[in-house]
Amino acid sequence: MTGGAPAGAPAGAPAGAGLLPALVLTGPTGSGKSAWAARLSRELPIEIISVDSAQVFRGMDIGTAKPSRAERARVAHHLLDIRDPAERYSAGEFVRDAGAALRAIRSRGRLPVLVGGTMLYLRALLRGMAELPPAAPAVRAALEAQAAAQGWAALHAELAQVDARAAERIHPNDPQRIQRALEVYRVSGRPLSAWQAETPAPVAGVHWLRFALLPADRAALAQVLAARFGAMLEAGLLAEVRALHARADLHPELPAIRAVGYRQLWAHCAGQISLAEASRRAVVATCQLAKRQLTWLRSETGYEALDPADDSGFERVLAAIGRAGFVSGFVAGSPGQC
Repeated sequence: MTGGAPAGAPAGAPAGAGLLPALVLTGPTGSGKSAWAARLSRELPIEIISVDSAQVFRGMDIGTAKPSRAERARVAHHLLDIRDPAERYSAGEFVRDAGAALRAIRSRGRLPVLVGGTMLYLRALLRGMAELPPAAPAVRAALEAQAAAQGWAALHAELAQVDARAAERIHPNDPQRIQRALEVYRVSGRPLSAWQAETPAPVAGVHWLRFALLPADRAALAQVLAARFGAMLEAGLLAEVRALHARADLHPELPAIRAVGYRQLWAHCAGQISLAEASRRAVVATCQLAKRQLTWLRSETGYEALDPADDSGFERVLAAIGRAGFVSGFVAGSPGQC
């Protein structure tokens, strides 16, 4: 893991002529990204773009650690609550919406800060997003029925037969991406990896300052994640999932319900497992998610690694923003929202 964009340059290298700085703050779940962003908002006029595939859904606040209403009133947050849990939201849609938010934020003279750990979204934004065939509901329904009968491991094995490169990148426990890769193949007759090889250029005109919060003590992170899930339960997470489970239009194959924590508590609401077992599974799944995020970040270039326990890292972020030439055009008033 190296410094920020452009490739090969340190995170705080001066921006090229005409390039506008934007900060990326990522890391595994529970690493403190939101707290760092909140602290940054007290130092600079920023607006936050959420990079979280679960926070886009309305009615899913506690389990996604969504910023509170008070936090959102104090600093503008974008790409929260923009989809119903019965809907889907793709990486391509994120690139489109994040690009629009970036331009709007800069027009207000503020610094865009992208905060979150959905690595697929970040890669699509920073590297470009392939123009894929549109969604095919009938094909998706057939894949979901096949998965219900055979399991997602069988579909991952099928993917390996038709698109080995995609299967190598997609984890067998990632049903949403398995489904999309097979959907693309069945609709177009071409592997997803072939479409992605034709990826267009990423968002232009941006000088990316990329930082990743990587906790040095992984055992401590696991303890934080377990404690955080317990706190979510105390804050009403089970009631939140029960409200979702009561909706006739929702089912466990939807991306929203597959989200970590929701999937396990949904099984409890369906009478399949006890609350204690659902909680245990949720903590395990959260730790597994953090591990996948860390693995992904280790394979990425262009990020400067920071230990969230080391306060000097925050000063390095501020220094990088200064070196990138950010000049505030802050206008007082209520923050805008997307």
